[in-house]
Amino acid sequence: MKKKKVIIGLSGGVDSAVAVIKLLEQGYDVEGMFMRNWDSSLNNDILGNPHLLDPVCPQEEDYMDAVKTAEILGIKLHRVDFVQEYWDRVFTYFLKEYENNRTPNPDILCNSEIKFKAFLEKALEMDADYIAMGHYARSVHSPEVKLLKGIDKNKDQSYFLCRLTKDQIAKALFPIGDMEKSEVREIALKYNLNVATKKDSTGVCFIGERNFKDFLSNYIPAKPGDIKNLDGEVLGRHNGLMYYTIGQRKGIGLGGSGEAYFVLGKDVKENVLLVGRGDQEYLYSNRAIITDMNWVGDKKEDIDCAVKFRYRSKDIDCSVKWLDDSTLEVTYPTKAKAVTPGQAAVFYDGDVLLGGGTIDQVYMNDSKRRY
Repeated sequence: MKKKKVIIGLSGGVDSAVAVIKLLEQGYDVEGMFMRNWDSSLNNDILGNPHLLDPVCPQEEDYMDAVKTAEILGIKLHRVDFVQEYWDRVFTYFLKEYENNRTPNPDILCNSEIKFKAFLEKALEMDADYIAMGHYARSVHSPEVKLLKGIDKNKDQSYFLCRLTKDQIAKALFPIGDMEKSEVREIALKYNLNVATKKDSTGVCFIGERNFKDFLSNYIPAKPGDIKNLDGEVLGRHNGLMYYTIGQRKGIGLGGSGEAYFVLGKDVKENVLLVGRGDQEYLYSNRAIITDMNWVGDKKEDIDCAVKFRYRSKDIDCSVKWLDDSTLEVTYPTKAKAVTPGQAAVFYDGDVLLGGGTIDQVYMNDSKRRY
């Protein structure tokens, strides 16, 4: 019987490397594919400005790590460019949201448009039966297609997979989703992998760690303005509303004695950053409108479930009311802090992912928050 062919996204990190080991143990015919999705010089050409201060992303180092991993594990490694797809489908959205003074999550769109779409399409052209990734999540293909949280609750990445369709989930394997991170490291050391102790990647998907203000200012002109409290008192100046997010405490640039300042909101029309001291009630909400919903649950019906508003936040009990086919209202009586437009609201039934969408409007009872 012919082995099922799996093409795995080999990123040059420890998670995808150990995922290869698990797939080989399960009897799959495994090949790796390294994605190159960012090219500073090409992106600068697209913008017509060859002098942007955008340093080269260290992806070539990751590629060499992927090459070495493939050699150790004895699998073929392909290299593919999705630079244009990343620019068109992810980065332009990322910039547009910041221009609108919202705080986007490009990693979510990167998963749905690049890792599980462009990558999947390429893998199917190469006669793959499945694709695999080193995400901490789990997929179930029978009797129903479902996506579940990873076993390691500290590393669970299902939040970032909330825009995957059932068709994408049906073709996806997550070999380390039922493992703890510590187990992954142990296996990597056992196999003497070159990436066994490599630090986990951080920063924007495929772009990496940057000085965020410097990076963003290459693409969007900053518009400085006043910093005010909710009473309208001018406290200082901000560098541009796009650089701040709701609930932010550090980097505001306001000193003095007393409790720290928090970003409470943005007055986009007046270009004013709203701040307050301490754990302000204004940061809390109990209702939000979620747009552009991707739902993989059984039915689009009004239900009680759980919602996660940030990757590291706890699940909150909530009620969902559908307003139209792609928009819902979510209420959460226990209240949540710093629910931020542009970010994702992701819904769960226990460990089962129901779907996710974009936070559009935020309220405390009938009072709309200015963020």
